[in-house]
Amino acid sequence: MTQDSPPDLLALHAVRITGFADTPVIAQRYGLDPAETREVLLDAEARGWVEHTAFAGTAGWSLTERGRAEDERRLAAELARAGGADEVLDAYRAFLPLNALLLRACTDWQLRPTAGDRLAVNDHSDPVWDAGVLHELTGIDHALGPLADRLGGVLTRFRGYDTRFSAALARARAGESAWVDRTDVDSCHRVWFELHEDLIATLGLDRHTQP
Repeated sequence: MTQDSPPDLLALHAVRITGFADTPVIAQRYGLDPAETREVLLDAEARGWVEHTAFAGTAGWSLTERGRAEDERRLAAELARAGGADEVLDAYRAFLPLNALLLRACTDWQLRPTAGDRLAVNDHSDPVWDAGVLHELTGIDHALGPLADRLGGVLTRFRGYDTRFSAALARARAGESAWVDRTDVDSCHRVWFELHEDLIATLGLDRHTQP
């Protein structure tokens, strides 16, 4: 049976996987109450787990090193209670080859080598090239569904990555190129980045030493 996560864990973890976001975005990530989320974050700030900063007209929460350690401690305890460590680790191993495909697809979306410049920017004027990238993303999309089902069967908070990815891909297919790789919308790349961070955090891995 899948296990639900408590709201205080979800709020702290949402800061981790979004990287930098303000309270409404943090609350929305897991469907939490914004007022309760703010109280949780203020308490976490008092404990030195998060900090709120503002610059260039934007403001948001980010984890401190102590907060990352606390998040991973809670995630490890939750995973142990769920008894799903082996399943999540197996899912992560299945994720890695898909991750390589996703990174290559995003690179191909950004660059289209020419005879004189192998790093030429993709201006999206070649529909055949872009169609090839979208085809690769479609294959990843099909593989992500079963993977998300496996993860969601262990912990409820893993649910939804597949539907978010599919929604972003549908918008990209409809001609909205930003929905492949932009970070300021819920693009394929952004969804994938969050899933990768979620898996690494849950398993207590170091992103800098992992694929």
